[in-house]
Amino acid sequence: MDLNPSQASAIRHKEGPMLVLAGPGSGKTLVITERTRYLIEECHISPSNILVITFTKAAATEMKERFQRRMGRACPVTFGTFHAVFFMILKHAYHYTAENIMKEEQKFQWIREIVTKHKLEYEDETEFLTAILGEISAVKNTGIEIAHYYSKNCAETVFRRIFNEYQEYLYRHGKIDFDDMLVYTKELFLERKDILSAWQKKYPYILIDEFQDINKIQYDVVKLLAGDSQNLFAVGDDDQSIYRFRGAKPEIMLHFKEDFKEAETVLLDTNYRSTVPIVTAAGNVIKYNKERFPKKIQAAGGDGAAVEYLLFEGQREENARIIWDIQEAIDHGANYRDFAILFRTNMQPRFLMEQLMAYNIPFRTRDSIPNLYEHWLAKDLFAYIRIAMGSRERRDFLQIMNRPKRYISRDSLDEPTVAFDVWEWYYEEQPWVAKRIGQLEHDIKVLERLSPYAAINYIRKAIGYDEFCAEYADYRRMKVEDLYDVLDELQESAKEYKDYDGWFSHIETYTKELQEVYRLQNQNMESVTLATLHSAKGLEYENVYLIDVNEGVMPYKKAVLDTEIEEERRMFYVGMTRAKKNLHLFAVKKRNNKDAEISRFIKEAQTP
Repeated sequence: MDLNPSQASAIRHKEGPMLVLAGPGSGKTLVITERTRYLIEECHISPSNILVITFTKAAATEMKERFQRRMGRACPVTFGTFHAVFFMILKHAYHYTAENIMKEEQKFQWIREIVTKHKLEYEDETEFLTAILGEISAVKNTGIEIAHYYSKNCAETVFRRIFNEYQEYLYRHGKIDFDDMLVYTKELFLERKDILSAWQKKYPYILIDEFQDINKIQYDVVKLLAGDSQNLFAVGDDDQSIYRFRGAKPEIMLHFKEDFKEAETVLLDTNYRSTVPIVTAAGNVIKYNKERFPKKIQAAGGDGAAVEYLLFEGQREENARIIWDIQEAIDHGANYRDFAILFRTNMQPRFLMEQLMAYNIPFRTRDSIPNLYEHWLAKDLFAYIRIAMGSRERRDFLQIMNRPKRYISRDSLDEPTVAFDVWEWYYEEQPWVAKRIGQLEHDIKVLERLSPYAAINYIRKAIGYDEFCAEYADYRRMKVEDLYDVLDELQESAKEYKDYDGWFSHIETYTKELQEVYRLQNQNMESVTLATLHSAKGLEYENVYLIDVNEGVMPYKKAVLDTEIEEERRMFYVGMTRAKKNLHLFAVKKRNNKDAEISRFIKEAQTP
């Protein structure tokens, strides 16, 4: 097998710790599998004494299959994720079974019960509960004391009660969640030195893939497991560390040699995936990060086409160009699977997806792309519009009567249909409330004669829905701009429709088509890939488009601190390095009818 000097150096490393800096397309999987083979065949290490840890089940399976094909026989090397390996350890110590692992739907139900008990206010249940569960996970993965954790979604005292009650639920029912697997393994090793010693003897050789994604608890356990032998072979790329929100700490990799002072370092410096222009542009960007290992990566993919930088008037023009490119390439023998369109957030591709459907271009998503029209903000707007179209159903009025706050009681609506005069009469002894109902009736009459675009603007500005969003955002400790972005997107989607019937008909068609896409997407691999920068990591495509490369999107508007900007830049770098032959970086002058500024990352990519 042909190996370059850096690959060979890593594979043939003898004893002790080693840090392998593996850039994009540098053959890190090859290095790990060949290193494992080398230990067995050249160093005569028993396969049962080798542990290879990955971050995903798919990666573990792929690596195991690749290794066994190379060996030509089954070998009892342990390939597994952190969670699988740690659960195996707990299973031996505590006799856990699969029944002890709490299922996701069970976890969601429990946290719903706990949150309901505390009578917290929220608009979107799934969004709120997911956020709370994410914070519980963050507490466990960082090892932070619950007393020192400050929630972003509710009051600190409330969150602490929720956290403690959740843990009590687990204990009472004999369950553990995935984060507990990490925490309990660390506690076990610290408390039971005999058990730790047994596992150290079992696995004197440890190899870790995607080391840049490791969190504190995982690293603490790995250090304990490595013991005095320190035969830890860590492979990763600090420039591709993009999962800080999951607890990943790139600092661990950067300070590896402080914990393992005898560690050798090798750089896999050849990118076998991308062309020279792509590698050069990506290198230009990432060098602006200060907290990183300096690297000089060379491309083995030849000169290739120049990176394309284009600025469009708006997203419609941007999307039209992508569709034209794809159709033109398909006409000349290309395959849909050769194209990937990458974006920063899963809210971005809504209009693009509509256009792809309109032109019958098959696509698949690697993320759960929410239907904009099913967002709780959309449901509020639709309720206003349905009433304007003649609906008098109680549920529509209940949806919007206190959005904005009008201080109207639900008890005032006890019939299945609503009559404004009866409703006002209910508050005859509270004329100030009756006046607000009268104003709502007036607003509804105004909405009757407006276009969808103008109606949304009226609801937001004249009725005061934007103010309601601001108050809600303040209560939820979130940025109101996130809500305004959704409203802007909804307003933009309504722009080309003259009446409500036309707009609602479009929404219904889009929703049905989107459901069909999701139903069939795993059956049709011959399709264009749509993915966030996070989910695109580890993948590669002939042609890659990064869309909306604008300030506030890339880097994302929430990134303020230097560490946050550096992570955004790493995400952009990951996106760029998914491309094998053609990379397109597209920005727009306007997003949702608002001026947009081209991203600093495009400027950096063009600067040698």
